[in-house]
Parts: sequence; C-alpha cells; structure tokens
Amino acid sequence: MAPSTETPLLELEHVSVHFEGLRALNDVSFDVSLGEIVGLIGPNGAGKTTAFNVACGFVKPSQGHVHYPSAGKSNLRPHQLVGAGVARTLQGVGLFPHCTVIENVMAGGHLRPNGGFIASLLSLPNEVRSERALRRDALAMLERLRIADRAERLPSAIPYGVAKKVSVARALMSAPTLLLLDEPASGLDEAELEDFAQLITELRSTMGVLLVEHDMEFVMPLVDRLVVLNFGQVIAHGTPADVRQDEAVIAAYLGVDE
Repeated sequence: MAPSTETPLLELEHVSVHFEGLRALNDVSFDVSLGEIVGLIGPNGAGKTTAFNVACGFVKPSQGHVHYPSAGKSNLRPHQLVGAGVARTLQGVGLFPHCTVIENVMAGGHLRPNGGFIASLLSLPNEVRSERALRRDALAMLERLRIADRAERLPSAIPYGVAKKVSVARALMSAPTLLLLDEPASGLDEAELEDFAQLITELRSTMGVLLVEHDMEFVMPLVDRLVVLNFGQVIAHGTPADVRQDEAVIAAYLGVDE
C-alpha cells in the first residue's frame, strides 16, 4: 500500500540527545510527509547534524522516539532504513572511487529484492540476469537525472555537481518514499544549485524530502516548511515566509554572517 499524505513518513517526537553531559538536542519534534520538502536549518552548532543522524539511526535518542509511521517502524538502525522506504545521502558524495558512475548507482540497488549486486560482483552464476536488470535500472536512473553520458566514467573524472547527482541516483535506486539529504548545496556553483533545486522539486512528486542545509538562499524558495534549531532546540517551525519574519530566527541565524 502506498503511503498516505495524511500519515507522516518521519516523525521525531520529543527527542533529546546527550553526549557526556552535553545536551546536543533538547525536546525536538517535527515530521515529514509524502509530497513535501522540509528544511532543517540553523547556525553552526545548532544541532541539525545531530538531528539528521538521529533520523538516519546513527545516533540513538537519550529521550524521545523516532517514528516512521507509514512503514510502522520506530527507532531504526541505519541498515534497516531501506526496508522502511528511507534513503539518505551524505554531506559529501561518498562514491566508491574505483567504481564507475553506473557501478556506484547499481550499488544503491543491492538491498532491493532480487537486486543481486553483491552476488554479481562475486560472479555467482544465478545472478547474471539480475545484474543485467540492475544495470538497466541504474542507467534509467542516470537518464532520469540527466547524467547518463557520464555512466562509464570514474568519480574522479566528473565535476563535483555531477558527483552529487550520482550520490542521489544511488540513493534513489532503493525506491524510497523518504529521502534524507545532508547539505545538498555544499560545494555547488550557481548553475549547479539551480539544477539541484529543480531535481529536488521533481522528487517531491513521489516522496517526502528532508534536507539539512545552511545556504538560506538555496533553501528558502525550495521548501514547504522549515524547522529552525539553535542550541539544540526548535526555535521556529513554519513556512519560509513565517520563519523569515520570526524575531528569534533573525537574532539566531538570519542576522549572523557565517
């Protein structure tokens, strides 16, 4: 059954995280639903990376819960995300340097039913057909992201902006309903930012998107809602127009040069 727009794909419920006495997050709650883009922003050290890592299962909450309601799951570990329809990218690109672009994208399908990627690398005879199907799917994904012409190149031979798209293509190979993006605008020039914003907007038709970002010019016209953190607490939550006028946000973030 396809997830409903009424049921959140991700829900952080009163989450707090303590690291050796330091409170990195304090009673943080927000959600992401199908068909919307939610931005998680804040100044350096605000706790947005910790919140992202909690959503990804890398950090266990000291208090509170992380729910994936449409999948009926809670407090998942990273290796369980794909089974709940969740995919993520890292702040960098995280590509395998000695594999081609298409091989990197194929790696994103190895947890799919009958994906067969790992077995195909070991040349097991029963997996040849699955490997061919996975390669076709990977090429189709590269075509969808308009980078199929780079399929046989190594990551070192492609521009950084294209490498970012490859990392998204790899994440999309698991057919997620929720995509978690960590600093997608980092390191991109103006043309690449416009292209990436268009890509994220297109993805919302089939999934929900949570992105952690510090580039306000990039995030403001892109998202439906913003969650603003400062010192580990949510200080504002609403539409970009509402958040832009929030005095706490202006004081904590918008009025401060990073």
